[in-house]
Amino acid sequence: MAVAPAKPWRTIVWDDPVNLMSYVSYVFRSHFGFSTERAEELMLRVHSFGRAVVAEGSREAMELHVEAMHEYGLWATAEPEGDS
Repeated sequence: MAVAPAKPWRTIVWDDPVNLMSYVSYVFRSHFGFSTERAEELMLRVHSFGRAVVAEGSREAMELHVEAMHEYGLWATAEPEGDS
């Protein structure tokens, strides 16, 4: 019996009324190592659309990213790819 590969997961950062856009960009650069341009693009996506997918991979890795985002004070969740 063949087993289907695990569905990839993703980390989503959500907009909140507390954190400054510059801080969100800083977190993306610091934690994920994004370039300034990429961090700004994702930060603007969070600001404009209410959310942005900032990472994709195994469930365990995405849960670690979510935990890190919470430690930075950002609202983040992990979900299987295709949900939303």
